[in-house]
Amino acid sequence: MKTDIEIARSIEMRPIIEIAEKLGLSVDELELYGKYKAKIPLNLIDEEKVKKAKLILVSAISPTPAGEGKTTISIGLSQGLNRIGKKTTVVLREPSLGPVFGIKGGATGGGYSQVVPMEDINLHFTGDFAAIEKAHNLLSAMIDNNVQSKKNSLNIDPRTVTWKRVMDMNDRSLRHIVVGLGGTTSGVPRETGFDITAASEVMAILCLSKDREDLKRRLGNIFIGYTYDKKPIYARDLKANGVMAALLKDAIKPNLVQTLEGSPAIIHGGPFANIAQGTNSIVATKMGMSFSEYVVTEAGFGFDLGAEKFLDIKCQSSGLAPDAVVLVATIRALRYHGGVPVKEVGTPNLEALKKGVSNLEKHIENMKLFNTCPVVAINRFVTDTEEEIDFVKETCKLLGVQVRVANVWAKGGEGAEELAELVVKTAETCLGKYTPLYEWEWPPEKKIETIAKKIYGAEAVDYTAKAKADLKKVYNLGLDKVAVCIAKTQKSLSDNPDLLGRPKDFIVTVREIEVAAGAEFIIPITGDIMRMPGLPDHPASENIDIDNDGTISGLF
Repeated sequence: MKTDIEIARSIEMRPIIEIAEKLGLSVDELELYGKYKAKIPLNLIDEEKVKKAKLILVSAISPTPAGEGKTTISIGLSQGLNRIGKKTTVVLREPSLGPVFGIKGGATGGGYSQVVPMEDINLHFTGDFAAIEKAHNLLSAMIDNNVQSKKNSLNIDPRTVTWKRVMDMNDRSLRHIVVGLGGTTSGVPRETGFDITAASEVMAILCLSKDREDLKRRLGNIFIGYTYDKKPIYARDLKANGVMAALLKDAIKPNLVQTLEGSPAIIHGGPFANIAQGTNSIVATKMGMSFSEYVVTEAGFGFDLGAEKFLDIKCQSSGLAPDAVVLVATIRALRYHGGVPVKEVGTPNLEALKKGVSNLEKHIENMKLFNTCPVVAINRFVTDTEEEIDFVKETCKLLGVQVRVANVWAKGGEGAEELAELVVKTAETCLGKYTPLYEWEWPPEKKIETIAKKIYGAEAVDYTAKAKADLKKVYNLGLDKVAVCIAKTQKSLSDNPDLLGRPKDFIVTVREIEVAAGAEFIIPITGDIMRMPGLPDHPASENIDIDNDGTISGLF
């Protein structure tokens, strides 16, 4: 069996100008990054065309170590829609180098449902992450410089500075550091640390900005800390937002690539869903909708994380609304949620499946909370039995949800044609009108409780003393009427990663609350969330190599 990278190399890529022509774009309108990549200028977004296009959101049940193939389904579905005559673009997030070199590996789909050039996309791509990293760390440097300065001081109390540094790598040694050592000329010593670039507020801001002016405004609203006399300080007070926006002048433009079948693909932005909003940029989604009848996009991890944030944060920020929502499930994942160890999920087990299907049921219930029209896609594996597939189909039927089996890894768009037909029918006949779960004007406690009880299924929400103090800060900063972006484990509907299936009778504990004033949301942190992951004992990077001809191997 061929590996993903072998399959990708077996397909002859088309020049990106040919892909652009499918969207009605000329070479003069593109900013070429070599032969197979290009950036699309923001002025090509057409809001009137955006209103006419159909938006399809792809989400999934709670993820497992075996992987559910949400990106693969998204790409395969876009190819399937094109095969049945619907002009379609898939719009995805960019991969972070941390997971690429860590456990997860690449994030460009799989089999015959991939975006290419996969090596470039997984490794640096067009430099967007590097630009975000530089803009973030420039602000860090300007903060420490102002603390050190005697002529231009804002009187910042370094003990209150919440802004860390970032890098696009898994490096646990940098989680907690001390800067300013080495004497009076080297700065003021203080404790700080590093987050991974995908967790940067600059990443969240870029993905929620409507244009460069909005980007600059949001960057200026980044909260830094307080002065010694308790006055809040923002990035605009340091005159940092203009230069940060300048560093992001190209990074804010969406990237155009292609699928293995030559369907257009736009890839832009990459916030994680367990610690940020987990969706690609607003401008990328609108760009796709400006040139397509259908846009397929995904939200990270399970519906309880990425999709909830897509619907409550991205949609409310942009005015977008999905015309249909596809929930990806796998038989092996449902076996896992039924108690089967990950090493045995490839073995048929109907009894475990019957227990684990409760996870699917809860996610379907959650989809209906937003008044959307749901569809279930079973991402088929060779170890699935007809008996197991029939059981999942019957479960969906009882819940009033239509389901299709997709075989996009092996067959590409052909394996998604039936799913594509159902998605089109659903999107064109859906009578539901997207409704957010909560209103931003609600008090933070009510918004948090609504998500925890309705989406996660919690009995109640508890706050530590630190979280209660943080809530007071939220009110004092006037951030009580912004969105809520809960940081939670992706492994469970609860805040405990060990509670699989559909947990009940649990309490969600909010440990602390961070503010992202520029992104216009607050971040209640539950459980043990790592904003700077570490590498495993045998990281994926050990397998990656390059030969004398420049051919990369080992990516998956």
